[in-house]
Amino acid sequence: MGGRRRVARPGRTVFRVILASLTALGLLTGLGVVLAYQNWNGNLEHPTVVGKNRPKKKTKALNILVMGTDTRSCEGCGIDSEAGGGLSDTTILFHLSADRTFAYGISIPRDTAVMRPACYRSDGSEIPAATSYEKWNEAYQVGGPGCTRQQLEQLTGVPVDRFVVVDFGQFKDMVNALDGVEICVPQDIDDTTGNIHLKAGTREVDGTEALAYARVRYGISGGIDPYRTRRQQALIGAMIDKALTAGMVARPDKLASFISAATTKLQTDFKSVAAMAKVAASAKGIDPNDIKFITTPWTLDTDKVSGGVEWLPSVERLWQLVIDDQPLTPEFVAGSINAGQSPGGGSGAASGKASESASESASGSASESASGSASASPSGGETPDPSGGLSADERAAAGLCS
Repeated sequence: MGGRRRVARPGRTVFRVILASLTALGLLTGLGVVLAYQNWNGNLEHPTVVGKNRPKKKTKALNILVMGTDTRSCEGCGIDSEAGGGLSDTTILFHLSADRTFAYGISIPRDTAVMRPACYRSDGSEIPAATSYEKWNEAYQVGGPGCTRQQLEQLTGVPVDRFVVVDFGQFKDMVNALDGVEICVPQDIDDTTGNIHLKAGTREVDGTEALAYARVRYGISGGIDPYRTRRQQALIGAMIDKALTAGMVARPDKLASFISAATTKLQTDFKSVAAMAKVAASAKGIDPNDIKFITTPWTLDTDKVSGGVEWLPSVERLWQLVIDDQPLTPEFVAGSINAGQSPGGGSGAASGKASESASESASGSASESASGSASASPSGGETPDPSGGLSADERAAAGLCS
């Protein structure tokens, strides 16, 4: 089942939303934007995060670590009937190139088996390293965002410049502030374990149903967590798409609600909303089709943690691309979802340039992609999508429309 094709919006990206909002509010009233700005800054929380032996930066690229917690303390956040335990439910490393010509987000499945390194409490005292393999998300439970950042930096060599932490409640409120987002569900989902039920079809959903779509694990994709990660990537892309529609950009009240929802109780080491807006201004030329979402290459063939996944050796090549500030190579583009893509899998941005470029970069790499390291999943024997993204088989396995 296909999604509706979108009208092109070349040059607009998620990084421009904050800047556009400030500008629009400023046009209405100088006092209004000052008050809104002060309110947004007051929403931010700045936890003390300690890191030691951190990798040194080689470039002027920007790496932002985004963590989503599994707390169910917010109203309506117990959508999947699970208790939550203060773990990181989602981890995405966003890489913004130094020349601001491309960006990509790398999702790390929460069930990835890792040897957690030592990390540090806010007072600098050490939390000892794990003595056996643990799942990736346990670092957050042990030591919060600082421990997750330390884990990523020590295991990958990638320096993290900034971090943000979002919970289920903020996610719901952001979707509602957008008046819903469009998703495409290829088949009816009946998750009796989490009590999540979604009808097949392409439609706009509110925050509660969007959260259900992001959380559903059983009754689809064999309950494999990295496939849920891909659905989350598609949902983030839909949110970006909706936030950048002409109707939203022209509605300062809606944009203000969106930013208020995004910043409320937001844990971050960005000092202010203005600091975020500065990043927005620096990246205003990146087209949505040049923003890729990928998942670290993984396999289910592991005995390191129960019900977990393990990184494939090709992940080392991926981390080196980030360290050297290089765009994704064809083997990783072949397993990507881009922010200009419609929920049904087609290109939502008709600028053509990005899709042509992706197609060119993917040509001649089918043999590399079919090795398994490109598609970043156990089903790696298939032919990649010629547009440079997930193949139809991979989209079907992840519970995404083709």
